[in-house]
Amino acid sequence: MTNYHFIGIKGTGMSALAQILHDSGEKVQGSDVDKYFFTQEELEKKGIPIFPFSIDNIQEGSTIIAGNAFSDDHIEIKKARELGLTFYKYHEFLGEWLKQYTSIAVTGSHGKTSTTGLLAHVLEQSYPTSFLIGDGTGRGHKDSDYFVFEACEYKRHFLHYKPDYAIMTNIDFDHPDYFANIDDVFEAFQSMADQVKKGIIACGEDEYLQHLQTKVPIIYYGFSATNDFQANNIQETENGTQFDVYVRNTYFDTFQIPMYGNHHILNSLAVIAFCHYEEMDQKVMQALRTFGGVKRRFSEKVIADQVLIDDYAHHPIEVSATIESARKKYPNKQIVAIFQPHTFTRTKTFLNEFAESLNNADHVFLCDIFSSARESSGELTIQDLLDKVDNGKILTMENVKDLEKFEDGVLVFMGAGDIQKFQAAYENVLSKEDCK
Repeated sequence: MTNYHFIGIKGTGMSALAQILHDSGEKVQGSDVDKYFFTQEELEKKGIPIFPFSIDNIQEGSTIIAGNAFSDDHIEIKKARELGLTFYKYHEFLGEWLKQYTSIAVTGSHGKTSTTGLLAHVLEQSYPTSFLIGDGTGRGHKDSDYFVFEACEYKRHFLHYKPDYAIMTNIDFDHPDYFANIDDVFEAFQSMADQVKKGIIACGEDEYLQHLQTKVPIIYYGFSATNDFQANNIQETENGTQFDVYVRNTYFDTFQIPMYGNHHILNSLAVIAFCHYEEMDQKVMQALRTFGGVKRRFSEKVIADQVLIDDYAHHPIEVSATIESARKKYPNKQIVAIFQPHTFTRTKTFLNEFAESLNNADHVFLCDIFSSARESSGELTIQDLLDKVDNGKILTMENVKDLEKFEDGVLVFMGAGDIQKFQAAYENVLSKEDCK
């Protein structure tokens, strides 16, 4: 048994990895800021200790894993270096850990977390499976056949992984604080593809993925007949979406998923294609119909006559997809988008695209730009986005009560920062109203 200490254990990837090691029989603890994050709930359930940052947390004999957000001048990292302890950054350790399994990296500019969660759900119904999902969920299994994990392209961290398989959902320009342009992003994914050992499952609807050059087979999925796996005869039902799957233009099976929107169909096709490539029984794939979703991805709550949705969408493509899902699931309700931009760089780069995506909603509320640890200020303000949005207003903690007027509406809270505090404040308003 190894003693592991996680610096920044509340991070989504770090939390999930800590759970995996704990489940695998290792001794795990961690440190972080004294602020509540939804990721700590699972850590606490498993009895994994969480301490405030302190040099006293760094003890002889421990193996240290540090979150990618922490620099070498962090007090705990400096102490670990002084003691000469075994030390990894998150992506470095993960690259070593996955070598003991048949590993499947799920990557792409959008849809990584949902697809990772979907594949993990399907596999674990029939096989011992370990998985690391970007919503902070992780599970280890001592006898795992498969290890499913989310592989993030930011700063090319995923190049530390050499997986057996990769699912690639799309290639799009994001993280403008790091990537220079779309060609830079493509180059990173091409490098990742070069490291895959057995095969790649790629979305054939994405023009950039069509241009990958690899030594391993690429299986394409999508809506057109040119794909190896094609979704056809799509029907939206009261319980989700039903579609037929054709494998190289031959009918394979009919599937039902409890979600709405083309992106969910594509994610499901990726899972079906992988399972088919691994020659799994068709019954394994039918577990798609029982998928309950992942945290902060279209998480719904009904209060009185309103539906409140919490979603991590923070790129224009994701905002459009989330609003589309809400439209298809609730075609007769008003869709109200409440959006908090994440980072000044991304907001500035995609200002027009954000406005276009948000205008798909009936009404729009904008919260101040969330300044992450990457950047504390920028040249623009939320007013710059508001000027380009139809039916838009600024939402603050003081005027969340304004959302009450959308009776029988769907309120979609979107963002990668702390948008949840606005939803919590609004729910508090509603609870007070009920008490009167």
